[in-house]
Amino acid sequence: MHSFPIPALAMVEQMAAAAAENPSRAVAFQGAPGANSHKAALEWAPGCLPLPCFSFEDAIDAVKAGRAGCAIIPIENSQHGRVADIHFLLPESGLAIVGEHFLPIRYAVMATGEGPFEAAYSHPQALGQTRFWLRERGIVPMTYADTAGAAAFVKEQDDAKACAIAPRIAADLYDLRVVAEDVADADDNTTRFVILANEALDPAVLQGEAAMTTFVFEVKNIPAALYKALGGFATNGVNMTKLESYQKGASFAATMFYADIVGAPGDPAVDRALEELEFHCKELRMLGTYPQAMSRG
Repeated sequence: MHSFPIPALAMVEQMAAAAAENPSRAVAFQGAPGANSHKAALEWAPGCLPLPCFSFEDAIDAVKAGRAGCAIIPIENSQHGRVADIHFLLPESGLAIVGEHFLPIRYAVMATGEGPFEAAYSHPQALGQTRFWLRERGIVPMTYADTAGAAAFVKEQDDAKACAIAPRIAADLYDLRVVAEDVADADDNTTRFVILANEALDPAVLQGEAAMTTFVFEVKNIPAALYKALGGFATNGVNMTKLESYQKGASFAATMFYADIVGAPGDPAVDRALEELEFHCKELRMLGTYPQAMSRG
């Protein structure tokens, strides 16, 4: 908690105290009050008690320890790609994906003064999503743990040559001057979040509605193993909307894959595709089946 800048600490402590009184309603998120994850939590569960956590690991630990009913974690952005390394964080956590949420991203530039500015503080994702805007003005991007925390840091430092890139609400929370709005490099800037909980949803409860299923797998170390493993999704008409590879360990000899598909176990086509996948795999681990928040296709 005390890794947050001083201007954010009082709000963090108040929100943590409220969550402690009713943990089942608490939704853990990474960042200071006013971060995009805070906004996403309130959109996904309007009656929730948002619980600020300094890191993604802290948010996951809050769920595992029972201090929050679930966590909301950003995993990918339409402009800047992967946000959280969920394929590293989730498989070993014991948590399951139980939902997803898409948040349109809008950033403002905020500061204690009016500029001109030499440095802009924000999360690496926000800096990546505004890199052309910053470059045009000769402002140096400076990495911070989260967007709203960057706003609180700028308030704390009170440096007239520094600004923060954060959601508009952060300026109100930390009493900063908004000097520019809607500074993202693309109008359709959107971040996808997943909701993590201790208990996975039973795929049967999603029967009849659009669902997503997420899993990680490692194919056997033989020629064309990945091609063969994925063939079942094509032949059974199962739409795979995401496939990412990452290294397992330091040998660079074992590659894991993270995948999203449309559908749920229990659907004959999905079951056949997963059965064929498993035949060609050394490891297959299901991370969750959950309602689809946005149509794919």
